[in-house]
Amino acid sequence: MIPVRVTRWDREAARGGMLGAPLTGLAVGAAAAAVGLVLLFLGAGGLLAAVATVAVPAVLTRGLHLDGLADTADGLGSGKPAEDALRIMKQSDIGPFGVLTLVLTLLAQVAALAQAYDASWTRGAWAAVVSATVARLALTLAARTGVPAARPEGLGAAVAGVVPVRGAVVAAVAVAGAAAAAGALLGPYDMARSVLAVVLSLAAAEALLRHCTRRFGGVTGDVFGGLAETAATTALVVLVLG
Repeated sequence: MIPVRVTRWDREAARGGMLGAPLTGLAVGAAAAAVGLVLLFLGAGGLLAAVATVAVPAVLTRGLHLDGLADTADGLGSGKPAEDALRIMKQSDIGPFGVLTLVLTLLAQVAALAQAYDASWTRGAWAAVVSATVARLALTLAARTGVPAARPEGLGAAVAGVVPVRGAVVAAVAVAGAAAAAGALLGPYDMARSVLAVVLSLAAAEALLRHCTRRFGGVTGDVFGGLAETAATTALVVLVLG
């Protein structure tokens, strides 16, 4: 995460933070891509560079999003009513659903990035930046007006519903446009594929968001983490297809 000095924390501050989340993702993605490129320059293979690239966001967020993904998987996989599922998600340990989801997600991310780096260093770096940015964009959209919090306390309650729908749409269009513009530098096909990666990533995150809202009655901090990792993984997979 990017260290900042927090002088106040209220709904207005939360709104600004969630609207600016894609910019944070851009910075995280750039840092991850830089580490991968340095390793490639030093003679490492695409696989090692991919592992390092995936590790950077995990380190910068202290594993927050990955932990949220695992907890969300445990809650959904439990098949229990909302109250019991939320209790399971709040526990510090990770169950079998969480472990399996983490392993498969990280394997998918590393495999996709390795393929992108093997195609070209530029494509690998671009995939890292797009995936990290769209991961945070998914958080912006999940914090839009109309999406309730599952609990009266916690991160989910602090940011749920703080982003106006119009602001969320503007953020999504801005990210898609920036992805298209940068992808155009690699070629027309990459421009279209970049937009498709953003759209499908947000669609996957939205599907998970709706499912969690139905199951838990709203969003939690763990759900936000699960949404970010879902969007990032989808983007990476789309960017290496074809």
